[in-house]
Amino acid sequence: MRPLKPTGRVPWAFCMTDFFDYDLPQHLIAQQPCAERDQSRLLVVRRQAGTLEHRVFRELPDLLNPGDLLVLNDTRVLPARLLGRRERTGGKWEGLFLRQMPDDTWELLGQTRGRLIEGEIVVVEPGGLRLEFTGRSPEGRWLFRPLESGSPLELLAKYGQVPLPPYIRKGRAEAGDRERYQTVYAHHAGSVAAPTAGLHFTERVFERLEQRGIERVFVTLHVGLGTFQPIQVEDYTQHKMHREWGELSAATAEAIQACKRHGGRLVAVGTTSVRVLETAAASGAIGPWCGETELFIYPPYTFRAVDALVTNFHLPGSTLLLLVGAFAGVELTRQAYRTAVEREYRFFSYGDAMFIEK
Repeated sequence: MRPLKPTGRVPWAFCMTDFFDYDLPQHLIAQQPCAERDQSRLLVVRRQAGTLEHRVFRELPDLLNPGDLLVLNDTRVLPARLLGRRERTGGKWEGLFLRQMPDDTWELLGQTRGRLIEGEIVVVEPGGLRLEFTGRSPEGRWLFRPLESGSPLELLAKYGQVPLPPYIRKGRAEAGDRERYQTVYAHHAGSVAAPTAGLHFTERVFERLEQRGIERVFVTLHVGLGTFQPIQVEDYTQHKMHREWGELSAATAEAIQACKRHGGRLVAVGTTSVRVLETAAASGAIGPWCGETELFIYPPYTFRAVDALVTNFHLPGSTLLLLVGAFAGVELTRQAYRTAVEREYRFFSYGDAMFIEK
């Protein structure tokens, strides 16, 4: 992606040419998860001190204080990738389930040679699920009607595959990905991509956190394809942010309020948790919240809720990288990413992690 250029509408200091795009050697894009989840490397970024420190993820509990509160996204990744053939022509077909529409049709992204004809049948393999093409959504996405009874969760569990991002083995899943491309605490199914900062947590990390008096609560944000959408406008403030559905329960809100009252820090695990927390805090104190958010966080941004952040390394030109820049500071983020490349950290979904504190 080409660097951003100043437009006159945004101060040049915030166009961040060097920060927004960075060079990443191909071999640093992790193609397999770490042998053990909590053995990933952890780059510790302290904004106030302006320092970087190299640790291992299992040491995260030692970086937190008793009374801090972890906030994790408990969404579960759907086996949303569908492979098969067109019944009429025998041609290959591939689809990615996005959502069920009000009329029970499925909205998919997909690809095949030639144009689909309304009423045409595609057959998912293996298994033989038949889908009837009914047209396109207003956004131009495919609409299919499944010709087998069952909820999307039931049918996808039976016929779907793990929807790995294309930079991991060109999206080709292996047997182990069904378990590893999922957090150990995943619960509410609805995402087409994993909240990858949570992939590093293990039961022994949680046990160590409990021993140190660090509690955890959960929010839900179903990750959509928009998380991979690069910013394609020169003035990034004009980027149209994607919507994602989320929820913050009354019990989680009460725990957050108690943490704040006692002087603890709110530690968001992943940018998805940040979006929920900052959306819920937009009007003041954090309370229960449920709905869609299109919150777009970029420098400069005043964080109302989050005090520390656990996150992976993100793609150049992404809204996630802008969020990290807003939290850690642009210059320190640039330094952190440059150092991570030099030290050969592993990048993206199956890669290493950062812990950032104000």
